[in-house]
Amino acid sequence: MSRNYGETWVYESLVGGIPGLGISRTLAVAIQFALFELGVVTLGWYYGTWNAVAAGTVAVVVAAVGSVEMHRLGAKNRLLGTPPEHKRLLFGSSIEIVLGVLAFIALVTYLFAWDGTLIDRLFGPDPPIPVVYLTLLVLWDLTYRIGTSWWSAVVALWRAVHVDLPADERSTVRRLDAENIGFSAVQLALVPFLLTEPVLLGAVVGHVVAVAVVCTAAILLS
Repeated sequence: MSRNYGETWVYESLVGGIPGLGISRTLAVAIQFALFELGVVTLGWYYGTWNAVAAGTVAVVVAAVGSVEMHRLGAKNRLLGTPPEHKRLLFGSSIEIVLGVLAFIALVTYLFAWDGTLIDRLFGPDPPIPVVYLTLLVLWDLTYRIGTSWWSAVVALWRAVHVDLPADERSTVRRLDAENIGFSAVQLALVPFLLTEPVLLGAVVGHVVAVAVVCTAAILLS
């Protein structure tokens, strides 16, 4: 399987590109989950922000599942007999980072400049700095995966329109596109914590619906 520069997600490149760090994908995700969850529980206990522990735990689980799915989708897409243009577009363009950054900035703007009620409800009127730091780190993890899922859907539609695959690979890409719908749908686990935040609720649900529509179109055209 080719894993050269430009043929992996940025997340995969970071995990695999650290000198001397030869760990499996499973172990990398397990370490990510353990460190984040340890931080959520420890800070919740130390600062008494127990209202945020449940939401933080769900967010950490969603991010970990997203990491697993990124590895799966990346590995399976690299095995496809699609032209180099497809893999360059999917991996080498790093557009998923751009989309993730835009989503993250929009989220931070909403939380701290537009409507801070969610922050007050979870952390109180004066949230501790370490709690804010960890929260932003987990939120970046989530928005990066949202960007990856959306970009995967867009590239899937491009592939369905421009690439003529043999019959055996058509069924494979349809399964990949269906898996991407599931990848985005994992974000719906956050919905119970957003019921009083209509803007964020609409953004999460809208993202899932958009990915489902684009991936369904790719499936029908493949």
